Amino acid sequence: MLDETDIGILEILRKNARTPFLEISKRLRISESTVRKRVKGLEDGKVIKKYTAIVEPSKLGFGGVALVGIDVRPEKFLEVAKKLAELESIKFVATSTGDHMLMTEIWMENSHDLRNFISSKIESIEGVTRTCPAILMERLKEA
Repeated sequence: MLDETDIGILEILRKNARTPFLEISKRLRISESTVRKRVKGLEDGKVIKKYTAIVEPSKLGFGGVALVGIDVRPEKFLEVAKKLAELESIKFVATSTGDHMLMTEIWMENSHDLRNFISSKIESIEGVTRTCPAILMERLKEA
């Protein structure tokens, strides 16, 4: 179970994963060694799964970004999810409830390439019954 100290550390790291332990210790009024031990425990317990940089896709040449809901035949669910996760252009794959069984985020150079990728790579996977893309225009908030 997480306590106030763990939650405080996580809040600081979620805003900036590069925050030095010394700064975290000063802000939370705890020792740097406590911060190190707590972060190690959060990593070992898989609360912190990884550290990453959030990038702007358009600055990397990806002008076609979409969230794509995907429906599949139930008996092919895991097989399709694994195949989607192997595709480099798909940056995110999750199971979901609601309108679609799987949700993905896809980055392509442009909307034409995105449309071709969906039809040639995703819709050709055995078990996929429907794709529902939503083109992202502008990101207003990211974690």
